[in-house]
Amino acid sequence: MSEEIVLSELELDELYELMQEDLYDGLADEIVAEVEEALSRGVTPYEVLTKGLVAGMDIVGADFRDGILFVPEVLMAANAMKSGMKLLRPLLAQTGAPKQGVAVIGTVKGDIHDIGQNLVSMMWEGAGFDVHNIGINNSVEDYLGAIEAHDANILGMSALLTTTMPYMKVVIDALNEKGIRKDLIVLVGGAPLSEAFAEEIGADAYCRDAAVAVDTAKKYMAIKQGRM
Repeated sequence: MSEEIVLSELELDELYELMQEDLYDGLADEIVAEVEEALSRGVTPYEVLTKGLVAGMDIVGADFRDGILFVPEVLMAANAMKSGMKLLRPLLAQTGAPKQGVAVIGTVKGDIHDIGQNLVSMMWEGAGFDVHNIGINNSVEDYLGAIEAHDANILGMSALLTTTMPYMKVVIDALNEKGIRKDLIVLVGGAPLSEAFAEEIGADAYCRDAAVAVDTAKKYMAIKQGRM
């Protein structure tokens, strides 16, 4: 029987490593205890986020992309991440910690499938984005309202039905009419979509899964911010 780990006896690097391992395994209670321990040492919330939680989700995302982890395991990891974020979010807001970007995500009008976009939402949050998930069956007005309310710079749209795919272009056309399309990174996803479809409707990119959505959002934000 292995010895019980005493968090207070770990070096900070060891604590972060344990946090990453427990996040990978989806252990929410352990993540909460480890975040509390790190904060009790006077570590900034942003450092806990980046060196512990985000670093852990980067590993989860890479293994999901490579077929080592599957959706149920990723959902468990993402839920553990959310448990840690409940502690960190208000502290991050107080300290004005930097974010990767601000994203609005939701399934388009007429479509009630949300497993994929929920997974992207959680993994974006795990990567350090401020994410506002507006759920299913979203009209143009829903997207525009959320973008304005949260001053978003990324819009994610999802569709699982071929009959709802064309509504993505309706939304993008509305962004153009409002004169705000150029200010937004528009990413689309869903089983029936393709890179060709994304290009045809004027989206910036098609993301075939949640891991690709994280990498793509990071890349486009880096370009937008002049880091690439």
